[in-house]
Amino acid sequence: MKVMVEVECTPVEARTFLGLPDVSTLNDHMVAEMQKRMDANMAALAPEELMKNWMAFGQGAQEHFRKLMTAAAGAGMGGGPGGGKT
Repeated sequence: MKVMVEVECTPVEARTFLGLPDVSTLNDHMVAEMQKRMDANMAALAPEELMKNWMAFGQGAQEHFRKLMTAAAGAGMGGGPGGGKT
């Protein structure tokens, strides 16, 4: 046997019927806080700022990679632990 029940109600009515708490004031507060934070950080979304941040990260990563390769080459030539000399 299959029974199908269709209920038409608003989200507020459904939450009340199921005994869930009213979170509309919390939601309003969260939305307002998110808007404040987005407005405060809007300058960070400027293309010039993004490129400056990305380029700084790229240079640091490039230097770190070079040091890693230099250390690996030195270890392979016998200059470090586990090197080529026996």
